[in-house]
Amino acid sequence: MSTLTSTAVTAEPPAVRGRRRPLDDWRPEDPEFWRTTGAPIARRNLWVSIFAEHVGFSVWSLWSVTVLFLGPAYGIDPAGKFLLTAVPAALGAVLRLPYTLAVARFGGRRWTMISALLLLLPTVPMTILLEPGVSYSTLMVLACLTGVGGGNFASSMANINLFYPQHLKGRALGLNAGGGNLGVPAVQLVGLAVLATAGAAYPRLVPAVYLPLIVLAALAAARWLDTVPGARNEPGALREAARDPHTWVMSLLYIGTFGSFIGFGFAFGQVLQLQFADRFPTPVDAAWLTFLGPLIGSLIRPVGGHFADRLGGARVTFWNFVAMALGAGTVLYAARERSFGLYLAGFLALFVFSGIGNGSTYKMIPAIFRARAAEAVANGTRDPEAAARWARRMTGALIGIAGAIGASGGVLVNIAFRQSFLSSGNADAAYLAFIGWYALCFAVTWVAYRRPGSSQRLAGVCAGPPPPRRRPAAHPRFDLPMGRRVSLPAVVRHPEACPIRYAWSFVRAGPAC
Repeated sequence: MSTLTSTAVTAEPPAVRGRRRPLDDWRPEDPEFWRTTGAPIARRNLWVSIFAEHVGFSVWSLWSVTVLFLGPAYGIDPAGKFLLTAVPAALGAVLRLPYTLAVARFGGRRWTMISALLLLLPTVPMTILLEPGVSYSTLMVLACLTGVGGGNFASSMANINLFYPQHLKGRALGLNAGGGNLGVPAVQLVGLAVLATAGAAYPRLVPAVYLPLIVLAALAAARWLDTVPGARNEPGALREAARDPHTWVMSLLYIGTFGSFIGFGFAFGQVLQLQFADRFPTPVDAAWLTFLGPLIGSLIRPVGGHFADRLGGARVTFWNFVAMALGAGTVLYAARERSFGLYLAGFLALFVFSGIGNGSTYKMIPAIFRARAAEAVANGTRDPEAAARWARRMTGALIGIAGAIGASGGVLVNIAFRQSFLSSGNADAAYLAFIGWYALCFAVTWVAYRRPGSSQRLAGVCAGPPPPRRRPAAHPRFDLPMGRRVSLPAVVRHPEACPIRYAWSFVRAGPAC
């Protein structure tokens, strides 16, 4: 979802003239057009977009692994390293809204090319300048520039949103978001490979790996992407959404979920080295585990959206924040007791539940406005078509705002770790701050969406849809020799009775947004 809309051309598709671009006709809501023409074009654009966004996310996360290379020769203390991982998150959060609006201004294909080439701004100088003796101010500038990768997520989601019909947007955006999030563990695996082969003396090799990938992403966009005709930014949508209290409630919750994911992803390697220096004396020792949390958090995200569909977004989000508070409490206890196994389990749980929370909060946003639109239709204040348009408009605007504000949580996480290590030499104060934030989030979720009698308690947000009523079917039977009859097992009659078959059906259905 985004603040963009497309005024699709309704004429018949033009004759093929040997050129793919520009698209003169785009009607994804027309079933016949979608089946014969639209679906292959949308799929091609989706896969190229996933690749370009994945590279952007990896560049955004470069300093999560680069700081592991900065040994004593660089003269940077732990507090300085946490600042180096905080500034990319800050710029990435700031750029998300303008990157979203740029798709309509420049066109999806052209802006994907531009945004991919902008990734060379940090990676080229990093490849040249990363060596002992470089000044800390230079490193801060380089770290800040990697924030351009954080903006790529927003523009990629806005562009792909234009290609798909309403009933397929969730799956397409889920694939796009998941592919981007996997850029965090991917760059950490690249860092691990460099550490394991070349050693900690060559941090410049990590950004160097991404130079050809960035060029390839720009070339792929130029060759295979299209620009949807009639794309425009919804006038006043962001302003209207900013006046809606749900925008700020959901933004606060998204700081707790996505902000935790990106913040922990950037800081995890440093925290491991500082908390358990005896176990991780070298960067390569920490790098073996650094990628694990972001990988799990990225892969589990669709499960949060699935649970939100089945059980209700507010219910899943509420209990998810309770679990995150317990996870942070476990990490705090393990850090004080010096129990590495329990510490690792608690931190991985934080990644798991931040991933689930990403999916469930993202699903809450359209559910909120669908429910309010349905109430407006029931009260007679809007007609159904106008209510549906309003719901889509507000959903896109809220997702844009919440995405930008949520990314700022990555800054807060790294600053919390920095201040905690500066003041006490350990991360206990940071863990207490996280527990307090998650407690605030589940309290807000309860008050706004779960409390009985709350004016904000909306159908479809508090609970999932009612289960469909099915007519009882006769048990299938087969005739056996000697006149004996037998019923098929429940697992065969009802796939949902078998966990393995049920999980496979979920995988085939594709990830939720």
